[in-house]
Amino acid sequence: MATGGSRAFAWQVLPPMPTCRVYGTVAYQDGHLLVLGGCGQAGLPLDTAETLDMASHTWLTLAPLPTARAGAAAVVLGKQVLVLGGVDEGQSPVAAVEAFLADEGRWERRATLPQAAMGVATVERDGMVYALGGMGSDTAPQAQVRVYEPRRDCWLSLPSMPTPCYGASTFLHGNKIYVLGGRQGKLPVTAFEAFDLEAHTWTRHPSLPSRRAFAGCAMAEGSFFSLGGLQQPGPHNFYSRPHFVNTVEMFDLEHGSWTKLPRGLRMRDKRADFVVGSLGGHIVAVGGLGNQPCPLGSVEGFSLARRRWEALPAMPTARCSCSSLQAGPRLFVIGGVAQGPSQAVEALCLCDGV
Repeated sequence: MATGGSRAFAWQVLPPMPTCRVYGTVAYQDGHLLVLGGCGQAGLPLDTAETLDMASHTWLTLAPLPTARAGAAAVVLGKQVLVLGGVDEGQSPVAAVEAFLADEGRWERRATLPQAAMGVATVERDGMVYALGGMGSDTAPQAQVRVYEPRRDCWLSLPSMPTPCYGASTFLHGNKIYVLGGRQGKLPVTAFEAFDLEAHTWTRHPSLPSRRAFAGCAMAEGSFFSLGGLQQPGPHNFYSRPHFVNTVEMFDLEHGSWTKLPRGLRMRDKRADFVVGSLGGHIVAVGGLGNQPCPLGSVEGFSLARRRWEALPAMPTARCSCSSLQAGPRLFVIGGVAQGPSQAVEALCLCDGV
């Protein structure tokens, strides 16, 4: 157990999922952890839906998804879980939108996305679902912004993003949705933009200082963090190869600028494709891929108060490509890849110090 001030970090090992998977979609609703779809051992999208009761620590199998999919987005709307986008069994982006009705244990189809897309970023605010970007069947990144109105079961168009992308990180802060990074094809995007939900206007902020794929992003205390990843060589550097980095870049909203932290404040481990979250006054980095031949199990946290990285308890099951979800004092790390698709479900917990 590692301490953070008067609080302590520890791992809770939960019962493994009945179905091993990677790129699963996760949601937390009324004390239940839902894991939907993803790719199984055969590498194909699943229609499997399972839920873990956090009180009894038992798994239940739910009605299968009407559309098998991997890498979808999910948003909790009261007693419903809305699932949208992703990739189907034919490796094509999905337009279908489906809602799981928790009280009735069944699925209902909802209005489809205007365009099929994978890598859609979603944000919920005041019962409305905002869907940003994605990649369509033509593999081109999308700039569309759509908002779903549950009462009318319809999607409405909003002003497009200045930079089309898919797989971006999104954060709701005040009345703005911040969109950071993402990809265009195989190339990482450095754009950092904000959409004002009241004025319906976009603001371009300074771009990320460095171009990195599979980086981790987080927000805490009015600052945005971009961590690690796979550094891409410059356009004129023909001899350099992508390489893992421990870079830490921080954007201060008040000052409106990025700071690339010095070598002494970089992450302890070089990593990409890892889980990142904000827990107990720390930005935490969990697992991923590095220069070792197998996934990382190391965990570290950047103390916002002490301005330094600290070693945290290692993952019980080393993995990369995990799904993750933060619920209260827990950061769930679900499935992913160990030697193959994993059944592991573990939570980094914040508890009172001992």
